[in-house]
Amino acid sequence: MPDTIDFAAELNPQQHAAATFGNGPLLVVAGAGTGKTRALVYRVAHLLGRGVPPHRILLLTFTRRAAQEMLGRVARLAGGSSARVHGGTFHATAHRLLRAYGPAAGLAKDFTILDQGDAEDLMGMSRAALGFGQRKSRFPKKETLHHVYSRHVNTEISVEDILRDDLPQFSDLAIDIKKVFAGYTTRKEERNLVDYDDLLLFWVAMLEGSPELGARIASLYDHVLVDEYQDTNALQARILRAMAATHRNITVVGDDAQSIYAFRGANVRNMLDFPKQFEGTTVVALEHNYRSTQPILDVTNTVISRARQRFTKNLFTQRTGGEAPALVAAKDEHEQTSWVVDRILELHEQGTPLREMAVLFRAGYMSADLEIELTNRKIPFEKWGGLKFLEAAHVKDVLAFLRILENPRDEVSWFRVLLLLPGIGDATARTAIDLLQARRWDPEALAELTPPPRAREAYTQLVQLFAALRDGNVDRAVPTEIAALRRMYDAILRERYDRVEPRLADLDQLEIIAGKFPSRAAFLSELALEPPSATQDLATGSSTDDDALILSTAHSAKGREWDAVFVIWAVDGWFPSSRALRSDEETEEERRLMYVAMTRARHHLAVLYPLNSYGSRWGSEYTIDQLSRFIDVGVRERMRRMAAYPAPAPILAPEALPGTPLDLRALLRGRFGAP
Repeated sequence: MPDTIDFAAELNPQQHAAATFGNGPLLVVAGAGTGKTRALVYRVAHLLGRGVPPHRILLLTFTRRAAQEMLGRVARLAGGSSARVHGGTFHATAHRLLRAYGPAAGLAKDFTILDQGDAEDLMGMSRAALGFGQRKSRFPKKETLHHVYSRHVNTEISVEDILRDDLPQFSDLAIDIKKVFAGYTTRKEERNLVDYDDLLLFWVAMLEGSPELGARIASLYDHVLVDEYQDTNALQARILRAMAATHRNITVVGDDAQSIYAFRGANVRNMLDFPKQFEGTTVVALEHNYRSTQPILDVTNTVISRARQRFTKNLFTQRTGGEAPALVAAKDEHEQTSWVVDRILELHEQGTPLREMAVLFRAGYMSADLEIELTNRKIPFEKWGGLKFLEAAHVKDVLAFLRILENPRDEVSWFRVLLLLPGIGDATARTAIDLLQARRWDPEALAELTPPPRAREAYTQLVQLFAALRDGNVDRAVPTEIAALRRMYDAILRERYDRVEPRLADLDQLEIIAGKFPSRAAFLSELALEPPSATQDLATGSSTDDDALILSTAHSAKGREWDAVFVIWAVDGWFPSSRALRSDEETEEERRLMYVAMTRARHHLAVLYPLNSYGSRWGSEYTIDQLSRFIDVGVRERMRRMAAYPAPAPILAPEALPGTPLDLRALLRGRFGAP
């Protein structure tokens, strides 16, 4: 145990108070860059030092990477026994508990997890089965239906209220939409499928629905610690109240000023109301910032001080020096782009790596002009966002084969695989699935169907493939299964998709990744619970070898930091977005988002706003822009105001002077003997 840790020497007073706190509810209000992870890691070490068994500690985070980083730091600090601390995301922890205790609550142990795309497809099947796709009047598409369903489950807001506030054009369809949701729920049950939202819903149901089962699950842990508590939703808050109802040993760490995920169901009230929900809560505020210079903190403190409701904190640093953040007025978007690129090159010449600089914006489309300029100047950049690895069609195809092997009742995967075959359309695929359902989802039933002539060869291959892979006498590793199905699938890929070689390389990498998992179920569950952006995320992690500028939305930048940050399009209607100003709550979240963007900077911060812009990307008329409402007079007083490119000095008017006039042209003529 960590007897040699000098907590007082290694932590500042506020971190020390949080780390060495005793029992009971603790709320750590951690400002940006104040070392919250350090405080949380040392708290786990302190609990271990007090004799709390490591397996009785649960550490919940929002990403697998965050959990791994924290547990790794705990291990280096507290020794090997900390390896038995239970840590992970909410959804991964829910998955583990459902595998163990779900059967006692009527959930078959061999369920498979739907990713968002497959969940939307299953919602679409429910919609089609009820005939709503053939209505003369407009009916929500499957993606919209899934969004409403997920928002309802995670926020506990009624379907009617969600439609009224977000989709008023569909308000009169609430009854029919609920019928689709009922069909979707039934299909999941019949096919032993669990979607991402079900993981939390079933966890809270086990805790609250059965006193015996709930007590058994809650008794697994003596201490529960939660990172980024401001990002929790209504379901997660209920889970935590139930898990800590008896021992009340719950520590939550977060920053209400960085609550920016309401669109995902996060509710800042969970953090603001924590002292009411857990009576006797001790609140510790971390205000010593280790990231930014004081001039940057002066500006960001002022920005967030305008928030209507917040935990009061005033970030400070012991770092000296630093220039005031720049507030740069540009004539238009092109001048904004030119200034940013020129400044990036200037800082790079002074020794700042490109990867230590970031350009942040409210929405992805706002960087279009910048991307063109960076490309023209041959400046490498990386944009965070875009198509995720698991959303790529060829990867989803291969995973559909594996999901069928794991769960033959997976209707969505069957439909995807059948439609891959040349000559098979919706009608034939539906007939095949009806046959499978009638035969209790036995893949051998496919042999009873006579496919269209054009599909016979591929269809026969498919039947033989599943017969071979489902041979219970052969124990295959997942990479072996992928290699076997690719003997059929690679030909389909070459026929269906462009840019074949990169896609084949993705599948090669998928085989390598699969080899790291003990079973097909573990592999599929991991991909569903923590979907990677690229194969490298699962293989070796993100590379930092290449020096490239970062372009990112403010949402994607949360949790990161750079030496220099440029916030562009700080214009009302752009940042804040005009679409997020329908209520005071949305406006406050936009303020917090601006605060998050500005607090990413260590040494240099510039906020830019074009004075003119086109009304749309294809418009021909300029509009006059107004500086973001969040950069008010008090904020501006703490910034260096400047123009992107100051106007040149005016040309002096001709001035008559006394004396003999001078003829400049005559001097030049005389020099060369010109007439």
